Amino acid sequence: MRFGWPTVPFRLRIFFRGAFLLLALAVVALALSVLQEEKQDRYRGYRDVFSKNAGQIAARLQHPTGQLALMNAASAGGARTAVRPLVLPFSSIDFDDKTKAQQAVEVAGCLVRYPNHAELCVAVGNNPLAGGFIYAVGAFASGPLVEHHMGDLDLSSAHRLRVTVALRGRTYRWVAPLEGTTETRGHGLRGRLTGFAEDEQGELASRPNKEFRGWLWQDARCLDDTPVTAASPDCAKRSFFAVRLPVDVFREDIYSNPHVIWPPRDLAKVRVQVQAYAPGNPAPLFDSSRDEAAASFALSDLHAQLLPGEALRIRRLTGDAGAEIVRLTGPDAAPDPAPRLLRRLIRRLPHDVQDEQPLRATQVIATPVGDYEVVLSGDVHSVDRSLEVTVQRLSWFVAAMLAAIMLTWLAIEVRIIRRITVLTQRAASVKKSVRATEGLLEVNLQDLRGRDELGLLAGVLADLLQRVNEDVKREQIRTDREKDMWHAVGHEILAPLQSLMALHARADDPSRRYIERMQQAVRVLYGAASPSEAIESASLQVQTLDINGFLSNVATNAVHAGIGSVTFADLGSAVIVRADEHSLEDVVTHVLGNADRYRTPGTAIRVILAAAGQSVEVRIFNEGPSIPEDRLEKIFEYGVSDAADTASGGHRGQGLFVARTYMAKMGGTVIARNLPGGVEFIMTLARD
Repeated sequence: MRFGWPTVPFRLRIFFRGAFLLLALAVVALALSVLQEEKQDRYRGYRDVFSKNAGQIAARLQHPTGQLALMNAASAGGARTAVRPLVLPFSSIDFDDKTKAQQAVEVAGCLVRYPNHAELCVAVGNNPLAGGFIYAVGAFASGPLVEHHMGDLDLSSAHRLRVTVALRGRTYRWVAPLEGTTETRGHGLRGRLTGFAEDEQGELASRPNKEFRGWLWQDARCLDDTPVTAASPDCAKRSFFAVRLPVDVFREDIYSNPHVIWPPRDLAKVRVQVQAYAPGNPAPLFDSSRDEAAASFALSDLHAQLLPGEALRIRRLTGDAGAEIVRLTGPDAAPDPAPRLLRRLIRRLPHDVQDEQPLRATQVIATPVGDYEVVLSGDVHSVDRSLEVTVQRLSWFVAAMLAAIMLTWLAIEVRIIRRITVLTQRAASVKKSVRATEGLLEVNLQDLRGRDELGLLAGVLADLLQRVNEDVKREQIRTDREKDMWHAVGHEILAPLQSLMALHARADDPSRRYIERMQQAVRVLYGAASPSEAIESASLQVQTLDINGFLSNVATNAVHAGIGSVTFADLGSAVIVRADEHSLEDVVTHVLGNADRYRTPGTAIRVILAAAGQSVEVRIFNEGPSIPEDRLEKIFEYGVSDAADTASGGHRGQGLFVARTYMAKMGGTVIARNLPGGVEFIMTLARD
């Protein structure tokens, strides 16, 4: 049998992968069809909106407000605090009639708004035959009006207007106090504004200018719509004025030149300032030079009506024929451009709109001062740029759907197909595993467990294999225990045989041969396994023992066990403890043997007996290398020994294990510690 990945039928893989591939293609096709319909709808909608937008722009420009913006395109774009005369779509303003004057400036849209209910329109008529006049029409808020009495040289005692006109290096100034007030039918107040020319030194003319004419009206109601009562006679009211300013420079051009150009070419350079003062107050109630002014409609305001991709161009057909006065473009459709791949995709989407040429709408606007051509152009491809935002949002949705499909496919591959493959491979490898491990089935199926059918099948197989392995292991343990018993017997016989060899040290001693045969036979059994269980199950005969005399005999006879240079400091008196003499001798012999292996050659092993209270300590010290701190306790475990000793077969790490086990059975302890220059073992026994 071949072991590898393609254990699942190939047709099953083709079926699953083909199904998921078709699902992914269906999601992409659905997204493309939605985008195609969206593009077609936007193309049709853009053409309709373009036509409506062109009509709205033309209608707005044909309105007097739009004509005002066309005729005064050169005056737009400057600072709002610099009031410039505008050319009205009317020949003149009837400044003697409040209603007509107010209606004219409101319809023309030339009013500039200021805070505190103030407004101002400075303009000239579109007909030069009406004379070279500048009209100033506006309103401001003030308390009850105070008029100037004829003959009074102090004009500051009445409400007044101060008007300044600067053009062509000349400056005209007038101060117009309120005179001849009368009550109107609406219970308001009306008065005449008489203009006195003012020179550069501030001196006023003795007589008023007859060409300067103006009127001032004040409403009867308060600005906050509260009724005027005796308790509130000084409430702020709206004061409306209409003034005609005579400009000699304009009048000279009109009457001296039969082919005068009107409006003047330098009209945008004219500066007008209007101020209103109350009696006794040097600060003006209204000043047209304030920077809070809100300008009237300008051609640049048409920018808000333009759609992305549209452009508006206006040029004059008469006078300076072909001169372009304004060019506006719509906002960008996509400030954050989409990736190039998406842009190319949008371009290639088919649609049923046949005409892809740029759209164009032309309209001629007739004004009193000339005709203007308004051209609005648009591009249907601007819809593509606006569609990029929708495409980006839809792309995230499509990407999420494709990711979900991919994750589902991977889940089936990993959770089902892969697990079937792995389970099949591991089941087929059971026979090979049994041969390689001598009975144990090393096939791990735990990672395939689960709550589904495959997981349950893998769990049943894993439990079955575990039971088989447990039976095999129990049989191996039983065999190892039998070997350990033989090993324990051999280990315990070797120690007394070694002492017996010392008594028959002569080579011609006939007993030596039999002792060597016994040692050889025991070594054969001893090399088979470890005797840990036999040692732990041994029983000791604990009784009283003179430890001082015992250690003296052990130190004296150590040389017969192959351990030389052992010194003992005899206390000179008996020290009685409870111990098993033979087992204690094994313990001391094992510790001395360990010390002999690691001591520095030529040095002695010192055995010291110390009696303290209810316990006795036996200390065995040897000079030599220290024991690593992490192995001071581990050396007493069974099987822990040097690699070299274990490899040679001489030691299997059971001597110190025997020492600690026997000491524990006698109620004592044994520990090891590092001292400067060597290692010391401390055995503690209870005194009798």
